[in-house]
Amino acid sequence: MRSDTPFPSDTAAQLDVAGDLLALLRDTTTEPRPDTQLEALTLAVAADLPVLLWGEPGIGKTAALTQLATALDLPLTTVIASVHEPSDFSGLPIVGDDPAEQGVPMAPPDWAVRLVRAGRGLLFLDELSTAPPAVQAALLRLVLERRIGALRLPPGVRIVAAANPRSSAADGWELSPPLANRFVHLQWTHDTDVVVRGLGGTWPRATLPRLDPEKLPEAVAFARRAVCGLLAARPGLTHRLPGGETRRGGPWPSPRSWEMTLHLIAFATAAGSSRDVISLLVRGTVGDGPGLELLASLDRMDLPDPERLLADPAGAVLPERGDLRQAALDGVVAAVRNRPERLRWDAAWALLVKALETGPPDVVVVPATTLAALRRDDWDVPASIERLAGVVSLSRRADRTTAAVAAAAAAKAGR
Repeated sequence: MRSDTPFPSDTAAQLDVAGDLLALLRDTTTEPRPDTQLEALTLAVAADLPVLLWGEPGIGKTAALTQLATALDLPLTTVIASVHEPSDFSGLPIVGDDPAEQGVPMAPPDWAVRLVRAGRGLLFLDELSTAPPAVQAALLRLVLERRIGALRLPPGVRIVAAANPRSSAADGWELSPPLANRFVHLQWTHDTDVVVRGLGGTWPRATLPRLDPEKLPEAVAFARRAVCGLLAARPGLTHRLPGGETRRGGPWPSPRSWEMTLHLIAFATAAGSSRDVISLLVRGTVGDGPGLELLASLDRMDLPDPERLLADPAGAVLPERGDLRQAALDGVVAAVRNRPERLRWDAAWALLVKALETGPPDVVVVPATTLAALRRDDWDVPASIERLAGVVSLSRRADRTTAAVAAAAAAKAGR
């Protein structure tokens, strides 16, 4: 009688073939590719700040950490926080020969011992939002002081955690405010183009930011000026514990998180990071409201000096972004108002003409109207003003048309 059941040798051969197929599926490569959230993550890791990735299940948080560890050549140690007891992070008491004289030492877990022996590594605390409050309390010392029992993690170890929103976490808990305030919170989302290319075998490459050694003192001074300037003007932002439980489990402003923000701005400045990266990091440390105020303050710090623009209108470089260009031109007009002189007034007109030639015309309407009102009787109208007259008059006609349409609509509605 013939049997279709394969012999053991045939089964082993088929498993070997299956293993070859799995190896081919796992054989992927990486490429340099702009990725804002990956750059923000690597920058925070370089700054040696604990990072917490928030994202729905299956979004790729664990895969990103695995790829990051490989790219940075750091051994990855994964600890599932939700399946551990508080003693796993605070240490287990070990009674010695003479507890009265020697005390009772706290023995660290094996993964902590391996990290200390290696001297470097990436510690990945997964499923943080499903860890009960007692475990979260035990994690405080690990995240802040980098201590587990009697051991202290070496400087070469970086800490990254991941969590699912409570709505999608199994038996989820809100993060306690003390633990949440120790992390840089990054919202991890998927980019369809990245996923498609990655499934095709090529993922973005995580690389540490290249810090310019010559920019380090300037970067520190800039970061301190930015944070201290905002808090001096808005002292209420120094410490603001949110009222809702959910918001307390995210980023919020405190002296600790402002210090982390200062470090991140210094690193981002020295690395020449984009505004989008800085925005993710700042808002992920002190929250959206304070973070946006700080970003606006940074924008104002980047504006060119109005006096320098007036001194050399022909060689002036105006900001590319429309809102920053508008602010720079408003600053020029304000400088002329504070010290009205004929040459400065003419220089301001030359700057407005340059702005008209190199950018959107709408940003010059308000500065031109204000500058025209500053004219003294003995000042001749410069020839360049004719090039701006059409823009200003067109804007005024548009305003009148808009007002007329609004008035007609209101009259119709009142019938």
